[in-house]
Amino acid sequence: MTAFPGPRTSSPDPGVELLERALGYARSALATVAPVDLCLPTPCRGWRLGDLLAHMEDSLDAFAEGAGGAIGLRSTAPAPLDERISTLQTKACGLLGAWTSATSDTVEVGGRPVPVGTIARLAAVEIAVHGWDVGRTTGAGLPLPEPFAEALLPTALALALEHDGEFGPPVPVPADAGPTRRLLALLGRS
Repeated sequence: MTAFPGPRTSSPDPGVELLERALGYARSALATVAPVDLCLPTPCRGWRLGDLLAHMEDSLDAFAEGAGGAIGLRSTAPAPLDERISTLQTKACGLLGAWTSATSDTVEVGGRPVPVGTIARLAAVEIAVHGWDVGRTTGAGLPLPEPFAEALLPTALALALEHDGEFGPPVPVPADAGPTRRLLALLGRS
């Protein structure tokens, strides 16, 4: 057997694959935003679309920072309103690149080591659900695909059980609700 020189190749962490899908979904939702939409209320209680976009930008910055091994849990100023969508699109592309080239097995969050896959899954849920929020607000977004929602459900359940205020409290759904409806309900969306 002959070994080839160079870096060892392995399949990406499943969390990074989910993150890639979430970023693609959110980018399509962001493409539906028009300047007149920025003052519309979102499914995030008390937030207008402009507020949600600023939060999304801050989250993308934090998750990109995490690909380097640590998340400092600080906020930066969002892009000016007229540049926000293109900035978010650019940061979404940069985030995926950062995570696919991450070299550490853990990310330090508030002084605690957290497995890279866990952070990537948390980012995927955050980005996908806020992408859904954006699309729901503009009325032009696509639904979350059922298989994608199914893959995000375990992480969403963990977030709902911790309920640190990142999302709204869970909303009841019928027992026969599909994965997308269950995912969104776990994170306070009706």
